Amino acid sequence: MSYALSFTATAADALWIEAADAAEALVAGEPDGIANMANVAALIWQAIPDLNWAGFYRFDGAELVLGPFQGKAACIRIPLDKGVCGAAARLRASQRVDDVHAFPGHIACDAASRSELVVPIVAHDRLVGVLDLDSPVPGRFTADDQVGAEVLIARIAAALAE
Repeated sequence: MSYALSFTATAADALWIEAADAAEALVAGEPDGIANMANVAALIWQAIPDLNWAGFYRFDGAELVLGPFQGKAACIRIPLDKGVCGAAARLRASQRVDDVHAFPGHIACDAASRSELVVPIVAHDRLVGVLDLDSPVPGRFTADDQVGAEVLIARIAAALAE
């Protein structure tokens, strides 16, 4: 006897699947990691609702340095022992924060940001940087958003490395 497994994608799943497919197509064949980050930041900004910042911080070997993004001007350098981005990079683990004001050491680049999702980018066992998504909506990011962003980054991580 065989059993068919059924899977119904949520709206968030569908958005992230589309975004990951589009991101993979955007970076295909382009060797410049910064150019790829710029296009992916723009793609995410357009595809994922309720964001007030979407972009990248690149790891320079010592700290995170602002990379391509969409949104208001941002902090330029982030030590690995500070903020949500620093924690994601230091731990090499995604950070999903429902209320950034409750996160110890949170760096407030934009006072309107209320929730945050940060996914580390690792390629060839090397930390490349992080994808940082901010929202003015408390609790904006779900577990599905986290998985979707992680899958997107996993699919294109090598194209984001320089």
